[in-house]
Amino acid sequence: MATTTDVKKAVLAYSGGLDTSVILPWLREAYGCEVVAFVADLGQGPGELKGIVRKARASGACEVYVEDLREEFVTEYLWRMLKAGAVYEGKYLLGTSIARPLIAKKQVEVARATRADAVAHGATGKGNDQVRFELTYMALAPDLKVLVPWRDPRWGLTSREAAVEYAEAHGIPIAQSKKSIYSRDRNLWHISHEGAELESPANEPSDKVFVLSSPVQKAPNKAEYVEVEFEAGVPVGLNGKRLAPVAIVEEANRLGGKHGVGQVDLVENRLVGIKSRGVYETPGGTILYAAHAALEALCLDRDTLHYKQGVALRYAELVYYGQWFSMLREAIDAFVDCTQATVTGTVRLKLYKGQALYAGARSPYSLYSEDLASFVMGKSYNPADATGFIHLFGLPMKVQGLLKRKTQGGGVKPKRGRK
Repeated sequence: MATTTDVKKAVLAYSGGLDTSVILPWLREAYGCEVVAFVADLGQGPGELKGIVRKARASGACEVYVEDLREEFVTEYLWRMLKAGAVYEGKYLLGTSIARPLIAKKQVEVARATRADAVAHGATGKGNDQVRFELTYMALAPDLKVLVPWRDPRWGLTSREAAVEYAEAHGIPIAQSKKSIYSRDRNLWHISHEGAELESPANEPSDKVFVLSSPVQKAPNKAEYVEVEFEAGVPVGLNGKRLAPVAIVEEANRLGGKHGVGQVDLVENRLVGIKSRGVYETPGGTILYAAHAALEALCLDRDTLHYKQGVALRYAELVYYGQWFSMLREAIDAFVDCTQATVTGTVRLKLYKGQALYAGARSPYSLYSEDLASFVMGKSYNPADATGFIHLFGLPMKVQGLLKRKTQGGGVKPKRGRK
């Protein structure tokens, strides 16, 4: 850990939320250094970024950088993750996880541009984000010092309530209060909710938790259909209209949110070994994942599809664990891109009461043959061929069965019951 005399200028990943609002002035006091605030626009919404430059300067930032990263976020991160089919522990679409390496990458670029000798983040010592930020720093800028207030012995703000008190004492405007103190992370892909009553897995999330989507019981009683068009595994249009990448996610969010699609309540295994409970909303992402999976089922052969499903689990771990800038992730991307060459076509989904239900798909590269799949026997399939196939396929089981019969003296003897 750097000492108070080591650091001259640090670049802080600044969101304007409770933690980083407090951390900015704390860094100046603790290290006696200049602090550059770096703000990544990942589609949090105009409300979160409104006045953020003024707020950062009022907190003591010597410079403030705000960068619109939405398109890069979608095309270079979200689309790669979507094509891989990465889902953590069967439910989590990795909205927070996938954003961190991009933020940290741009933070390093700002550090170079401003001749800073350190970078800083506001992730806690219990969470996954500290790993995600710092692994990226290590991969892209191992020479920079890393300042982590939550792991600094001088940091006395061990709870969000204490952080609120610090902010109030220093005149720092914050959105949170002690009565409503959810920890939220929002970007174009999702919003997460943690803390307060959600810390107990015994508590059901109340309707007030949801921000991007309607509570399922309040969603429309009439279903709505959406068509998603793909080219080589990448979404390119919705409902017959070609759209830019950011617009696709935004429109999918609107449609999914209206019908309560993409709400996940998950007790997950953090990388640091702690189980945590989070409520996630990923309405557009859930639609796009469901459509992509349906198109892959149509266009990929059995062996490729099954192998890719296994790879998707590892890819999800790499994203969740913060290993985005690793050789393995890049190598898997090469494999995934190869599999996506024929994943082109259109998928229709029915949105209803929290679900995105399959309602049809078509592709010029479809491997589905109606003639083969039909119950009517046609010229392209000779049922007699199945006899030899089954004999060969089941030969190991037959040999095992014969051996068991021989060694057990004619098979397994039934147990006698009591008279």
